[in-house]
Amino acid sequence: MRGKLQAPTLKLQESSKAQGSRGRRGWLGTGDDAWNLSLPWDLSVGVWSFRRRPGGGGFTLFELLITVTLIAALVGIAVPASERIIHKARATHCLGNLRSLGSALHLYLADHGNIMPTLVTARESKDSDQEAIDNTLDEYVSDKKVFSCKADTKHYDETTGTSYLWNNLLNGQNLASLDFFGIVKDGTRIPVISDKEGWHKYRDVQVNILYADGHVDKDIKFVAGDGEEQ
Repeated sequence: MRGKLQAPTLKLQESSKAQGSRGRRGWLGTGDDAWNLSLPWDLSVGVWSFRRRPGGGGFTLFELLITVTLIAALVGIAVPASERIIHKARATHCLGNLRSLGSALHLYLADHGNIMPTLVTARESKDSDQEAIDNTLDEYVSDKKVFSCKADTKHYDETTGTSYLWNNLLNGQNLASLDFFGIVKDGTRIPVISDKEGWHKYRDVQVNILYADGHVDKDIKFVAGDGEEQ
């Protein structure tokens, strides 16, 4: 019996003789027995081409490819930009940690006649009894989180107690007459505490440093006795 056939996903309509035995794309059968597949998209025989029906919705294959390409390009731009923002935020937080450790060291020196503490550069484990930054300056900080850098991807803060290194060449020296390698006399150029590794990406210098005069910077500069920068 001719007429409309209803199916869950396809809507079939009987063709008319006027449309001929071959019909147009999307027709099945020939002559009076041909049926039109009323689909959102018409498929050309042998070629995967999508065509929008007159007055219908949706996208052509070309429009879809352009959309996907634009989305991929935007993601390619947005992801690196967001990563840079995250790393810059972590680097800034790290600089704040080092400033706090500088303040803690200043309080320690006030209690110890301006004599630098004698510490190891870093402990291999936080269970070690060796004197280091985190178990010496801890009583001079308000929050022990300052010993942890958020960019510390190796979690040294959890395994060794801190993400930072101590310059043990300054052990036992008087703050007023610090000597670094026998050539550096200027406290503004003598490193005291620094990141254990180059955590901070997207920068030429990936290490933050606390200097003897209390300022924090990412630049590594030494000044020899004659004032020439090294």
